[in-house]
Amino acid sequence: MLLLGIDVGTSSIKASVVDSVTQKTVASAQYPDTESKITSLQPGWAEQSPEMWWEHVQQAILKVNATGKYNPQEIGAIGIAYQMHGLVVVDKDQQVLRDSIIWCDSRAVPYGNQAFEAIGTEKSLSHLLNSPGNFTAAKLAWVKENEPETYSKIYKIMLPGDFIAMKLTGSITTSASALSEGIFWDFQNNEVSQDVLNYFGFSPDLIPEVRPLFSSHGEVTSAVAEKLNLNPGIPVAYKSGDQPNNALSLNVLNPGEVAATAGTSGVIYGVSDQLVYDPQSRVNTFAHVNYAPDAKRVGVLMNINGTGIMNSWVKQNLTHNMGYPEMNAAAQKVAVGSDGLRIFPFGNGAERVFNNRIIGAQFHHLNFNRHTQAHIFRAVQEGIAFTFRYGLDIMRENGMNPKVIRAGKANLFLSDLFTEAFVNATHVPVELYQNDGSVGAALGAGIGAGTFTSAAEAFQQFERLRVIEPTNLEPYEAAYQDWKALLLKSLNN
Repeated sequence: MLLLGIDVGTSSIKASVVDSVTQKTVASAQYPDTESKITSLQPGWAEQSPEMWWEHVQQAILKVNATGKYNPQEIGAIGIAYQMHGLVVVDKDQQVLRDSIIWCDSRAVPYGNQAFEAIGTEKSLSHLLNSPGNFTAAKLAWVKENEPETYSKIYKIMLPGDFIAMKLTGSITTSASALSEGIFWDFQNNEVSQDVLNYFGFSPDLIPEVRPLFSSHGEVTSAVAEKLNLNPGIPVAYKSGDQPNNALSLNVLNPGEVAATAGTSGVIYGVSDQLVYDPQSRVNTFAHVNYAPDAKRVGVLMNINGTGIMNSWVKQNLTHNMGYPEMNAAAQKVAVGSDGLRIFPFGNGAERVFNNRIIGAQFHHLNFNRHTQAHIFRAVQEGIAFTFRYGLDIMRENGMNPKVIRAGKANLFLSDLFTEAFVNATHVPVELYQNDGSVGAALGAGIGAGTFTSAAEAFQQFERLRVIEPTNLEPYEAAYQDWKALLLKSLNN
């Protein structure tokens, strides 16, 4: 049987078809070729159209079907991975009421902070494992107060993956994992948080039906099947936020295992069997894909909004049509430490590791007589790697001490320079694998549909590409400490 995985990213949609027998990718396609639009009506705001996602999902599926490498009629299950923390609201006719307020939007921070204080720090952390912060519940509170007419029409709220599943199947469902990433889930009582609903004044009817993450979330309708050349009745058997799904795609399912991504945003994600939380909510804990009340598996997530987006910004604005390989080659000619140039990649909204402060991207010690494009290219990648180190140290404070980190060979991990900076800054080896989010979603669909008897069976053919060990610790440590001193000075101003 073939499995279809869909990864609903911020920049684009990727679809992959995986053979369940070999667990190998048969074909993949991405749509669109250019980065999808993010609307920012005010500073700190970020929105995308859910209908745009749906159109791009359809085009990605048609594009992968058009490769001719398989028979679309042999696809037996669909899995969805999606950008986390977004808010989608629809009316009773399943019509979208407003653009989605996405993960990097900062407007709801005050609403989350007020809820944290009102519910109580200890109760919030012990039951929600997080402050409501800038997550989906707080975003809905913003809509309730600022767009009451829209709020009055809401039938159901959804995460982005729930919305795509609805468009495929006509069914609206969610999971404990999805609700936990929106800060709607009470881990102590294993139910939707009554504290959150009561504080914000949300009706429980707004929450979709909660189903196990690995289960049927509806079946593809005849109309959609005909348009996409699929069989009607195929189950959407898996839905997960992109970071838990990335961990799944790297076979990170057991306590102590850790995954990393470095795309538009950057994440280190470690699995624990304890309901752990950071007292300042600088790192966040969500239900992992294999979470169950009697076998608790949570993902401790350190997120940085500004990582790959900074590298992309430099490419778009400070080069003349250079590609990333050319930028990396130029940067490799500059010594570790970028000749004193230090860059903070924090220009993409409020950063959780800084208690949801917005400090912006910054250049420090730029010297017009010494520094070139190549220095900027290197300093950006070093700054991103140093930010990972800063966040990982917070995770270490909370008991997460990885011996190795798994990552997909994608995005910034395609750069040997960045990978070298990452392992030497963090002092942790990295194992690289070929799997990506869409492949992970496809394998998740196989688990949810019962094609695989267990998650372990889904990864029997899992192969490591290479291991990168720290080999140049001293110069990176010196550069990191200098970078960190500048950061702390900036934070204290």
